[in-house]
Amino acid sequence: MSHVVELLAVGTELLLGNTANIDAQMLSRELSALGLNVYYHSVVGDNPERLRRAVELARSRADVLITTGGLGPTCDDLTKRVVAETFGKVLVYHPECAQAIRDYFAASGRVMTENNLQQAWLPEGCAVLENRWGTAPGCAFQSGENYVVMLPGPPRECLPMFRQEAAPWLGRLSEGVIRSHTLRVFGWGESQVESLLRDRMDQLTNPTLAPYAKEGEMELRITAKAQDEETAKALIAPVEEEVRVVLGPMIYGGQEDSLEKVVLEGLKARGLTLGTAESCTGGLLAKRLTDLPGASSVFRGGVVSYTNEVKHRVLGVSQTLLDEQGAVCDEVARAMAQGARRVLSCDAAVATTGVAGPDSDEWGNPVGLVYVALAAPEGCWVRKLRLAGARERRDRVRTLAANHGFDMIRRWLAGLEIETL
Repeated sequence: MSHVVELLAVGTELLLGNTANIDAQMLSRELSALGLNVYYHSVVGDNPERLRRAVELARSRADVLITTGGLGPTCDDLTKRVVAETFGKVLVYHPECAQAIRDYFAASGRVMTENNLQQAWLPEGCAVLENRWGTAPGCAFQSGENYVVMLPGPPRECLPMFRQEAAPWLGRLSEGVIRSHTLRVFGWGESQVESLLRDRMDQLTNPTLAPYAKEGEMELRITAKAQDEETAKALIAPVEEEVRVVLGPMIYGGQEDSLEKVVLEGLKARGLTLGTAESCTGGLLAKRLTDLPGASSVFRGGVVSYTNEVKHRVLGVSQTLLDEQGAVCDEVARAMAQGARRVLSCDAAVATTGVAGPDSDEWGNPVGLVYVALAAPEGCWVRKLRLAGARERRDRVRTLAANHGFDMIRRWLAGLEIETL
């Protein structure tokens, strides 16, 4: 039997936009790995009648219902009561859960109020899902042909609780595994990649191949369903090989990779150092690198040369050049990268200068015009970028400019052609 899963998130704060429904994203991935098909995501506020109707609808179209949120100690935490009533179950007191709640408060040195003990009331006959990350226990039960799991809302509790408590309970429903392999692509947009792979995508049924646009890049996901892990991997492998042949160096990594991670690992592998000189990106390249552990072994430092004075006095960019052509031009980007390489005594340096917006600069350069330069022992390369559609998005200009900087470095490290767009 193929099972259908619905995720029902409970909480008015989700509907108001005050809180993002991170649980749905996390649980969908976890359930996919178990071989269970998530067909529906629903969100309902803290209202008993609307929650009841949402549960009844989910019960009618899915045989596996997983709720998140509404298990806490306050008056608006309604999930257990409403779900239990809808499935004809009463709530019973679990002394061991009450003791676990008392122990949690004692260990944290906090005073427990009595309303916390309402969390120890759970549907009759349920399996208790222990919560070692908070106070609200979860639960799971079967009612006829329906399977119900209730989890707390905070993601730091929900995800580990699902993995360690709920997943083993749901494991009996699994019909094999669903595995995905992701290839990350930079330099081509979703439509360009899709045009190259569309015929193959249409032909595939298992595994499937699908493109997903991300901020400043894209990814291709190959997904296979099989009886076991090895069979799924065997289905994915030839499709991945075919995609790599078509896209070549436009693919920079897999699911766990980022452009900066690939750069960091490449620098480490070759024993090389890097520096940055940033104007329009305001230190974003340096931040993204130093967010990664181990960056100190290869990253020499960065200069945020936001003003022409710093470009001239620190990086040595010609004042005449700045006066005659302005900061946003090929020559200044080149001089910034070369200056950073000299000042920071590094093997290579990347520089950015451009117009992040929302308005054009005093030279009339449009929003989205950016120059990215890479200086290395073999020479200096400059990319001229025209980042269309970025007028109201300073963050998008910065992100794309930084991505191009990392792409130039990773190409240099891999001995690939550094395209100057």
